[in-house]
Amino acid sequence: MPDTGPAIAQSETGPTPEEIYFRFFTEVGILSQLSRALFEARLPVGFVVSQFTVLNHLIRVKDGRTPLELARAFQVPKTSMTHSLAVLERHGLVEVRPNPKDGRSKRVWITEAGRAFRGEAIASLMPDMAALSAAFPVERVKDALPVLSDLRAVMDAMRDTDPD
Repeated sequence: MPDTGPAIAQSETGPTPEEIYFRFFTEVGILSQLSRALFEARLPVGFVVSQFTVLNHLIRVKDGRTPLELARAFQVPKTSMTHSLAVLERHGLVEVRPNPKDGRSKRVWITEAGRAFRGEAIASLMPDMAALSAAFPVERVKDALPVLSDLRAVMDAMRDTDPD
C-alpha cells in the first residue's frame, strides 16, 4: 500500500468512510500535482496549465462565456480569471468582445489560433501518455473514469448549492 502521509486513527473494523474519502482525495491531490507539473513542462514557455484549461473549457462547454462565468466554473477570483484571459488574448488565443446582450460585460471566444494551441498542447503530451500506458494498464484507468465522473457531478452539485 502506498504511503499516504501521517497515519489516521482507524476503528477496529477498519477505516471509516470519512477516512477513505480523505485518503482518496489525498491521492487525487498528489495526482493533480504530478499531472500539472508534467503538462506544464510540455507547454510553451510562459504558459501554465490554468491558461490551457480555459481554452479546453471553452471548447468543451462552448465558448461565448463571460469572465465571471469562467471564474465561477474554475472557482477562482474574477481578477485571476481576468489575468489568465489577458495572457490568452495577448497571444491571440481568445478574443474578449463586448456582450451584445449587456454592454457592461464581455464574452470570451476562442480563436482558431487558440484551437490550434490546444491541439498542439494535447499532442505534446501523447508520448507521456504512451509511456503511462506502457507502465500502467489503460483498462484500469478506463474503469475508473465513470466513478470519477460521477463523483465530479456530485461535487459540482454540492458546490452549486453551497450558500457561500
